[in-house]
Amino acid sequence: MRKIKKGDDVVVLTGRDRGKRGTVRLIVDAEHLLVDGANRVKKHQRPNPAKGMTGGIIDKEMPIHISNVALFNPVTKKADRIGIRQLEDGRRVRFYKSNGEVVDV
Repeated sequence: MRKIKKGDDVVVLTGRDRGKRGTVRLIVDAEHLLVDGANRVKKHQRPNPAKGMTGGIIDKEMPIHISNVALFNPVTKKADRIGIRQLEDGRRVRFYKSNGEVVDV
């Protein structure tokens, strides 16, 4: 079970976008993810008439390492660490380490 999933509200912990909040849009691989509004870069793109792409400078979101983001806890209004515990009925759920509240029921 992953500690951070697609659609989670996260806070960026390090880098030039430190403190920004966003939603996880895509899990790129086991260690990288895309966050809305974070780690935006300018890319110089060449035109490709075969694909119908125009050239120019575009804004693009680049992947962030999963260790550089933390889940946002709405109760404490801060970034929080995540743990995984097993309920009595055998389901595994994520919980916030600070207050023990379950993330997804």
